[in-house]
Parts: sequence; C-alpha cells; structure tokens
Amino acid sequence: MKTLKLSFLTIFAIVSNLLFATGCWKEISAGGSHTVAIKNDGTLWAWGYNSNGQLGDGTTVDKNTPVQIGTDTDWNFVNASTGNHSLAIKTDGTLWAWGYNSDGQLGDGTTVQRNTPIQIGSDNNWSSISGGSNFSAAIKTDGTLWTWGSDANGELGNGSIAATTIPQQVGTNWEYVSTGQYFILGLKTNGTLWAWGKNNEGQLGVGTTVSKTIPTQIGTENKWSSIAAGGGHCIATKSNGTLYSWGDNSVGQLGVESTADKLVPTQVGSATYWTGIYAGGYTSFAFKTDNNLYACGAGAYGQMGNGTNTSTNTSF
Repeated sequence: MKTLKLSFLTIFAIVSNLLFATGCWKEISAGGSHTVAIKNDGTLWAWGYNSNGQLGDGTTVDKNTPVQIGTDTDWNFVNASTGNHSLAIKTDGTLWAWGYNSDGQLGDGTTVQRNTPIQIGSDNNWSSISGGSNFSAAIKTDGTLWTWGSDANGELGNGSIAATTIPQQVGTNWEYVSTGQYFILGLKTNGTLWAWGKNNEGQLGVGTTVSKTIPTQIGTENKWSSIAAGGGHCIATKSNGTLYSWGDNSVGQLGVESTADKLVPTQVGSATYWTGIYAGGYTSFAFKTDNNLYACGAGAYGQMGNGTNTSTNTSF
C-alpha cells in the first residue's frame, strides 16, 4: 500500500513540478476534476472543480490555485473520488467526507450535499480510503472493508444493488482496495486478488463481462503485491515484479501493443522490475527499479507527458 501511495506522489510531482517545488506537500490525490492534498504541517488544501462542494471550502466556486480547507492541522490521508466527493482520514483515525451526496457516498446517513468536511460515524480505526464515481470504500486497521453509496452495478459488494448511506462491512482480511468508476479491485492480506461491480469491459478480470455483486476472486494465485483501478481497466504487479493489466483497452491503456480488451490479467512484457503503478481514467503509469516512469493510453490532451498528443499502447 505504501508503494502505491509513493508512486502516485511521484507521478503528480512530475506533472506538477511548479506546485511541488516548495517541498511542503506530503499527500495528494487527483480525482475526476478536482484535487485535494495535505501539507507537511497537516493542513488540508484543495483546488479544481467545485460544483458540489467537493473542495470542502464552504463554497461551490471553482478554484484554480490551492485553497486551505479549515484550520485543522491533523489531516493524515486524503482521497479525491473519480466523481464529485472527497474522503479523508485524520491522525486520530477518524473518517471524514464532503461534496456530492446524491447516493449517500459521503456515508453520513443522508443524501445531503456537504461543502465542508463532516465526520462519518465515531470510529477511530480507519486506515485507507478510496472513492469511486458515486460510492466509497474504506478499510479499518483490523482488515475489515466497508462500502457505501450507489450500488447500481454491485460495486458495494454486499450482494445487492441497493444504495446505502452508511458504511457496511464487506468481509475481512483486506490489505488494500482501489475504486474504478463503477467497480472495486481488492487485494487481501494473503496476496489474492478480488473484484466486483460493473464488468462491461472485463475490468473485473474474471474472464467474462458479467457484473458481480460480491467480491469474486481473480484466478487462484496469491502472489499479487500492488493494484490500481482506472476508469474501466486495471493494472497490478506480482511479488516477482511482473506487471499485468486487463479490462478496457480502447486507447491502449493496457500497454499490450493492441487495443483489444482483456478479460483476464495479461502480462505486460516480460520485465520483472516494476515497483509502482497508477491508473487514470484511460491511462496507466508504472515505475521500474531504475526510477524511470512509463505510460500508455490516452494522449489526446498530452496526458502521456511524452511531448505528443497521441495515444500509445507500447510505452511499457
């Protein structure tokens, strides 16, 4: 889990050199259209699209420079969802959320939009968070997974398609989860890989395009070490440093030298030295042990960072 976090920070630093030149940032998360970050002093900052209060500054006005959110100095982890809400954990282990709440994705028991951070429940043992389009997931220090919000595609993993406005437990022994747009990819403490939710492009990696309403194991291997879910695709590494991808490949985001979707994890090349990964909506990034950054997928807006505006399926 730490490797994933550091990889994301490094990626964002590369594309935002000016912002990070001061060296005062410790945690950052870029969502669909907004960004939230924590400075080394524990203060919370946000910028970008703010139509639903997802920045948390008490307004719905967009911001094109970082604005401080409140005055608290005990923020520890933060996540900007692929939708229009944000999640955070404080140093005391409490969980907080703000922004759009049409499906209960904030987890406060209501569907009322919040434009400032609001505490979710009273538990103080939350350890990691991830927000999808209109749902959320979080893991506690005891390894239990909790989900809430929209469940139209089974993304909550509780066997139904009924939304819930408060966190509900989904199994135990979870190490890390990564939310796609309408699905969740999960890694258990025993190294096994699981997924559930929308599966129209094979993003669950189970060999079909049938959606799943409960966590479904991907294969039988127990050597997975890191995971990242994009809009409709996934990438993951194994403990031997090999890289795999599957799901939507419409713009080459799987890095397998084609644009054909993959319904099961497919190895990307033969290298055994991948150390960090990150998946965007239609892009994938990965680091090798030489600290070089590689990318593939959509490039129409320069998101590959390679000096072109062209999509690529071969950068890995």
